Amino acid sequence: MNLVKTDSFELAIYSKGDLNSPKLALVLPGRLDTKDYPHMRSHVDFIASLGYFALSFDPPGTWESPGDISLYTMTNYLKAINELIEHFGDKATFVMGHSRGGSMAMLAGVTNPKVVSFVAVTSQATASEPDKDLKPGDTQAEYRDLPDKPQEKRRFDLPYSFFEDADKYDMTERLKTCTKPKLFIYGTRDVTISPELEKKAYEVSAEPKTLYALDSDHNYRWHPKLIEEVNRVVGDFIQKS
Repeated sequence: MNLVKTDSFELAIYSKGDLNSPKLALVLPGRLDTKDYPHMRSHVDFIASLGYFALSFDPPGTWESPGDISLYTMTNYLKAINELIEHFGDKATFVMGHSRGGSMAMLAGVTNPKVVSFVAVTSQATASEPDKDLKPGDTQAEYRDLPDKPQEKRRFDLPYSFFEDADKYDMTERLKTCTKPKLFIYGTRDVTISPELEKKAYEVSAEPKTLYALDSDHNYRWHPKLIEEVNRVVGDFIQKS
């Protein structure tokens, strides 16, 4: 495990490429996902092959990044992104993410001037809602499969404060005026984040922008050929940006 200490956090990272490259890329996991899922690692490896220093990381308070789950908020996720960009020299940065990670890529893209382009995969520009019966002080149990043992699950008790914090973030208005290159990829069979939500983010966004349909459900990470397809589409986008 490789830990990077920023101003506020210790973050477990997976990285590839030349640390001295003038270009940085961050690959952002979805809600309670890990840097060690196959699509995260594949995207890091592929983007590094394009001349970037590329990395993915476990957001604060999750998986191998130290700290309590209470650290896991969109506010701290964004802070970790910004601090990693600063830690690695404030280089021109490309960000991409899946699901909530894609929402974070949008958020970083519209707020951090060091981010020069971004990709959102099966994601949305607004926060998702908690279970309807969840109340302040409650937790919501969620389960994620282990990267090396998909049949086994890890439980996270996500506090209500996560959803309270997420309510502060809606990237819609800022996307309307963001002129950075941006790519939106939606899953044609996605029932977690509907294609309409990804298309909405695309439609409101300022040019330049690209929309791509992936013949997939939400979890394309389970399908190596789809991971390769996303790599190809992202590679084309990076080369043209």
